[in-house]
Amino acid sequence: MTETARLQAHLILASRFENIEVAERALRDLCAQAGCGGEDEYWLMTALREALANAVRHGNRQDPRRRIWVDLGIEGKKVTMRVEDEGSGFDPAQIPDPTQPENLLRPSGRGIFYMRQFMNKVDFCRAPGGGTAVVMVRELSQRARSEDHEE
Repeated sequence: MTETARLQAHLILASRFENIEVAERALRDLCAQAGCGGEDEYWLMTALREALANAVRHGNRQDPRRRIWVDLGIEGKKVTMRVEDEGSGFDPAQIPDPTQPENLLRPSGRGIFYMRQFMNKVDFCRAPGGGTAVVMVRELSQRARSEDHEE
């Protein structure tokens, strides 16, 4: 892929766990077009899955009448993913640290931690409609870029 090419997808999904696969398919297709795969694709998919699961479960409270907007983009060496829900919003600073001993056995609370581990940048903000939007950015690894140039 040339440095100036931009690949993108915009999805509007019903707030259902099974729709996570729809967004994953779109990301997988973009990655294939961009020539990014391997570890980069794995970490991107995992971060997207966590963001979508949080939007369905916590943001939209599993209400299938609510929607989730997903914007995916790959430009040059940078992948940007935005997930927005219609929930009431939250303060990410109030989420307990899942690495603290008192939180290790909690059944939830790891999604944001994982997103921050797998992506270079993760920002939360209030969405225009009142929900939460998370924007995640990952720079593709040198290995993926060098494999891209070998073709």
